[in-house]
Amino acid sequence: MSNRAVLVVDLQNEYWPSGNLPLQGIEAAAENAARVIAHARSKGDLVVNIRHEVPGGPIFVPGSEGAEINEIVMPHGDEAVITKNFPNSFRDTGLKGLLDEKGIKDVVVVGAMSHMCIDATTRAANDHGFNTTTIHDACATRDIEFGGQTAPAAHVHTAIMGALAFLYGDVISTEDFLRS
Repeated sequence: MSNRAVLVVDLQNEYWPSGNLPLQGIEAAAENAARVIAHARSKGDLVVNIRHEVPGGPIFVPGSEGAEINEIVMPHGDEAVITKNFPNSFRDTGLKGLLDEKGIKDVVVVGAMSHMCIDATTRAANDHGFNTTTIHDACATRDIEFGGQTAPAAHVHTAIMGALAFLYGDVISTEDFLRS
């Protein structure tokens, strides 16, 4: 096994058009994530599937269809599936311990939402000392509102990826990752 892990963050049905919180570009992002995952598996990288749950919440309700991992990125065999309740995939989960146990040094992040769990997880991975790479076209987000204004999803995504690339690691395309 290599010293690299791909973290597949929250690619759950809730974010698809039929879900309660659809994201712009989720299908294309998930297709790219599936390509990243297939490449990682072929290289012997660890693949860790992370799913969000909100007990008693209106979205990501445990046991609901929306909380299930989408079929395009369904875990294989004995791949780890970590359930989280916060945007940061490391918070109150066994993720850090799993990565340390497996000797992981490099973390690749794909999934949703760019401005929430991808941002929080990438920053936390960097804070824990991992070399981080975020695959920008394997992530998706949505419009966000604040102060009576709406920021389009494309602008939100660009701002987050730019911030991550500034200090928290590499931000590359799926094609660049596949060439690695």
